[in-house]
Amino acid sequence: MSRRIAVLGLGAMGLQMASWLAKSFDVVGYDIAAERVALADKEGVASATSTKEAADGADLVLVAVRNRTQLDELLYGADGIAEVMKKGSAIILTSTIGIAPVEEVAAQLAEQGIGLVDAPVSGGPARAAKGDLLVTVGAYETEYEFAKPVLDVMASTLVWVGKAPGKGQSMKTVNQLLCGIHIAAAGEALALAGKLGLDQAVALEALMSGAAASFMLGDRGPRAIQADNGEEAEVKSRLDIFVKDMGIVTDAAKSVGMAVPVAAAAEQEYLLGFARGQAAMDDSSVIRVVSPEDRA
Repeated sequence: MSRRIAVLGLGAMGLQMASWLAKSFDVVGYDIAAERVALADKEGVASATSTKEAADGADLVLVAVRNRTQLDELLYGADGIAEVMKKGSAIILTSTIGIAPVEEVAAQLAEQGIGLVDAPVSGGPARAAKGDLLVTVGAYETEYEFAKPVLDVMASTLVWVGKAPGKGQSMKTVNQLLCGIHIAAAGEALALAGKLGLDQAVALEALMSGAAASFMLGDRGPRAIQADNGEEAEVKSRLDIFVKDMGIVTDAAKSVGMAVPVAAAAEQEYLLGFARGQAAMDDSSVIRVVSPEDRA
């Protein structure tokens, strides 16, 4: 296909998405870390020396940032890409940064003739590496159709949830409410199993065979057990991401006057983990909030 895609940020998700997309499109990538660029190069992703260089001439720019501040810096900072992006191009925002920030940035970009495809992703690096992501999109029809060939390659499940930027964030907010609760609940359940003298691995196997099973229990469970036993589990998703995301959830609920007591309780567990110095640990380490002593 003829579209040229820039992928800015070649971290755990960005590298896998860029590598997969390079099998179907002309992809150029940029990351501040030279070793990440080298890894992308081995996967057929052309390299750029700056964000501007990568975005210049691109039809679609795939962006993963942590928050609104980072997005503003990327677009309008010292090396801001907005000034080099051509009219009719679009940004595919794969991050979860909140509803209002996306609506505001989309309006700014529209004044320059640049579209914003609000397309937060779920699934993790392993699924990104094979185009197996859930992508929920909020975008105007013109931008959605323009980006759809790329989104189709990224996603095994692509859902156009709303015809305006911000609606993808709305859907991801609902998704993260459940994910955040499920991870915290999995930690509590496995911690209780340990306190009751059960073999946690056996308990996890039993739970995954019945009605209590969930994706998050099955995925995070083994790493939660490691954390509960004083081991350092592999970091697949940092705990501080859910500090951010659960904050987005509770803020969104407040904005519509709705109580979310279970989500609020889960948010407090992530905040407690953050306060305990677990920000850069895997989010499964939230188990240590309710089972703080090492079991090793």
